[in-house]
Amino acid sequence: MTAQHAEPTADRAPVPAPWTGQWVTDRLGIRLTGSPELPELIGLALRENKKRAHLLVSHVLGKHIPQLPVVVHGAGLELGRRVRELLGAADADRAVVLGYAETATALGHSVADGLGAPYLHSTRRPVDGVSPVGGFEEEHSHATSHLLLPEDPEFLAGDGPLVLVDDEFSTGTTVLNTIRALHADHPRPHYVVVALVDLRTDADRERLAKAAAELGARVDLIATAVGGVELPADVLAQAQELIAAAEPAPALPDGPLAPVARTGAAWPDGLPDGGRHGFTADHRARLEAALPEQAAELAELLSGRRRVLVLGFEELMYAPLRLAGALAEVLGEDRVRFSTTTRSPVLAVDHPGYAIRTRLAFPAHDDPADGSTDRFAYNVAPGADPARRFDAVVLVVDALGDTPSLHEGEQALLQQLRRVTDQVVLAVLPSYRPRFPR
Repeated sequence: MTAQHAEPTADRAPVPAPWTGQWVTDRLGIRLTGSPELPELIGLALRENKKRAHLLVSHVLGKHIPQLPVVVHGAGLELGRRVRELLGAADADRAVVLGYAETATALGHSVADGLGAPYLHSTRRPVDGVSPVGGFEEEHSHATSHLLLPEDPEFLAGDGPLVLVDDEFSTGTTVLNTIRALHADHPRPHYVVVALVDLRTDADRERLAKAAAELGARVDLIATAVGGVELPADVLAQAQELIAAAEPAPALPDGPLAPVARTGAAWPDGLPDGGRHGFTADHRARLEAALPEQAAELAELLSGRRRVLVLGFEELMYAPLRLAGALAEVLGEDRVRFSTTTRSPVLAVDHPGYAIRTRLAFPAHDDPADGSTDRFAYNVAPGADPARRFDAVVLVVDALGDTPSLHEGEQALLQQLRRVTDQVVLAVLPSYRPRFPR
């Protein structure tokens, strides 16, 4: 991991950019402690949430901040290799990986790639005719019901190690809830919990150790960096005051709308679009074989573009990430970035010391079962800095997300993207349905 740098000018060398949590630290006194790598991994922003003031914004997750796809995939690969080393070859070959929606679906999948294990992620999207094999609630969530919908009902029934992957551990409550729920149906002797950052307190660590002892199971933890977050006592009230005083975001640029090209990205027939229903070694091999053709198709549409964003869609992170990585191999690694839309409402402040510089707010476009309506894309619009502008955006959705709400009206995501870039490519992947619904 290397520090971010400001763009050089003709008469000076690049200088380190401000830490993307400094704006929040200066105004609220929120501070990171622990590993010196933490500021390279995460910044800070303010949640529009009365229960929790701050959001830890990962620089390497590929959710809120556009990042090189090789960095995003590589962060998970490295963690997966560490899990394999911990387990040893025999147990690693019996392991399965479970990732958390929505933010950790690609991270978990990348960990599974590094480990060489089958993968499943939780989902908030129910599927008609498919009965959940489990579910749980998530702390700090905006839509808390997580469903487990594997195509194979025995996916989680083995006794090999279960690897649980999330982007951060704040208290460990979500992981503990998951372990208890799954252990009640299919007890196993070994769990491995994986995250980019572990920010639990000593009391949280003791709570997990006690729970593991009560279950009679071993629970190991692997994280890229370990530390903590210091919060002032009145941080919630202060954050609400800052949000209330924030200036409205400037209007998007006027002018001609960017053209839209549509593609199916040569997606292989019957290949899952992610781990919602499980992703196996055979699926992995088929995807790897198909990526060069998919990248070539996209590259032909993007000829001459020098700064391209591949934008995924909520839980649909892994397939867009891998497409972005393959595209970067064709166009050049420094010409492609990757990020994803999200449900989480966060204040945008166009300041280099703040992690969320700009925000596109748009209506949900996949008829969500929970009736929620607001969705967001962060750091896609350039704001006041023209160097941050993308000259093309590749929006990747599945077929269930390709609805009139995506296309129609000034606030629709596709229409807003057309106002902040020179070209939009809409890549629509088939929505995978289990072949044998339960």
